[in-house]
Amino acid sequence: MGLSIGVGTGRFAAPLGVQVGIDPAHDVLDYAANRDISTVQAIAEALPFSHSRFDYALSVTTICFVDDVNAMLSEAYRVLKPGGELVIGFIDRNSDLGQHYLAHQAENVFYRDAAFYSANEVEQLLLDAGFMKPVWVQTLGKTLDETHEIEPLREGYGQGAFIVVKAKRP
Repeated sequence: MGLSIGVGTGRFAAPLGVQVGIDPAHDVLDYAANRDISTVQAIAEALPFSHSRFDYALSVTTICFVDDVNAMLSEAYRVLKPGGELVIGFIDRNSDLGQHYLAHQAENVFYRDAAFYSANEVEQLLLDAGFMKPVWVQTLGKTLDETHEIEPLREGYGQGAFIVVKAKRP
C-alpha cells in the first residue's frame, strides 16, 4: 500500500496507483478523492498512521513546503515497513530552474514561502533520517524556453532541474 505525502489534487499519485494521500490543504483533498485516493487532512511532520503501515511513500514537490524537513523524513521512515521505499521529486536548488525560482521567489505567490534544497542536501537529510541506498534520476536539462517535448530521464543528478530520489528504509 502506498502513501502520498502532500497529495494535493492527486495529479501524480493517482496515475501511480497510490491509495492513500495526506495534505494540509483541505480544499484539494476532494480532487484527490475523486481520483480514488483515500485522503486525510494532515501535515507531513505528524502523519496520522501506525508504524510500518506502508510499502512505499511518494512526495512530489512537497519537501520545499514543509516546516520541518527532518520531521517529515522521520515520519515517512516511521510509517514505512522495513524495506519500504520513499520517493521524493523536487526542483534542485542548484539547477538553472532552481536559481530562477530563487531569484523570483518574492514575486511568486506559489513559491514565496518555499525552501529549496540541493540534491546533496536532500541526500544528507535522507541518510540522517536512516534511509539508505538513494537512487537518483533527473530530467528538465534544458531551459523552459528550450523545452518542446518530454525529456527522457537520466541517471544521477546535477544536470537536470527536476530530481527524483528513491531511498530505502532498512
